Amino acid sequence: MSSVLRALPFVAVLLLCVGCDQAVKAAATSLLTGAEPVSLAGGAVQIELAYNPGAFLSLGGSWPPLLRSLLLQWLVPLGLVVLCVVALRSRSLTRLQLVALGLLAGGGIGNSIDRIFQGGYVTDYVSIGVGALRTGVFNVADVAVMAGVLVFALASRDEARDAPAPDPAAAP
Repeated sequence: MSSVLRALPFVAVLLLCVGCDQAVKAAATSLLTGAEPVSLAGGAVQIELAYNPGAFLSLGGSWPPLLRSLLLQWLVPLGLVVLCVVALRSRSLTRLQLVALGLLAGGGIGNSIDRIFQGGYVTDYVSIGVGALRTGVFNVADVAVMAGVLVFALASRDEARDAPAPDPAAAP
């Protein structure tokens, strides 16, 4: 299979994630700026605009600004570059693993775009919960990252399970 065809699932999913994430964030900013939170499904889903200085579910939001900037604005994008290079160069990843890495990279890039252009902040707009028990506020990019991690773990587990067992007779 050619390199271009092999890279297609990764690149397509990455671009779709970044595009959807940025489009929904633009819509959320336009529609929710200055608006009261919107409750759906009996309050189980809440739509509200928030600017998050931390990572997923505000992790690291209270870290010192220099540490937060170093990790989230410099180290994460560097890690995303490495992830993209590995995904595009590896011959051993399955198509499903490439899709998973596309989700992970697309979500990471979507949030990194926010951090670069919004002074280190990410636009979030959804929380889920019942009563006082709620998630932090999150966005499409966060969902893509979590889905990518889950799909990659499941695909890797399935690949390991399906791998042929070593032949004991072949051992020296």
